[in-house]
Amino acid sequence: QGHVVESGGGVVKAGGSLRLSCLANGFTLDYAMGWFRQVAGKQREEVACTGDSESDDTADYAPSVRGRFTISKDVGKKTVYLQMNDLKPEDTAVYYCAVGCNTATAGLIVPWGQGTQVTVSA
Repeated sequence: QGHVVESGGGVVKAGGSLRLSCLANGFTLDYAMGWFRQVAGKQREEVACTGDSESDDTADYAPSVRGRFTISKDVGKKTVYLQMNDLKPEDTAVYYCAVGCNTATAGLIVPWGQGTQVTVSA
């Protein structure tokens, strides 16, 4: 069974940038791939999502990150990226990637990974 490996998190000051990576280990990117985030004690929420095939370059974003975050993919490297600019303290969370764009169904095709912590200081 395939799995995802997230990386790239860290501690950054408000206004800074980070780029997260998600390696699709054991499967292709011929699916919609989503980035999600979760704050302790709160529900996981969708952040960004790719189109639903390798050749589909469309993307969708949560209103709170639109214009600041960019999702992209490198099919050859089987990696999905999340470029995060102009970070805000409220972006602090554990970030996960998954197959699918809906929190109710993502993680069913390929299990959730460990996530990567993003901390934005004021």
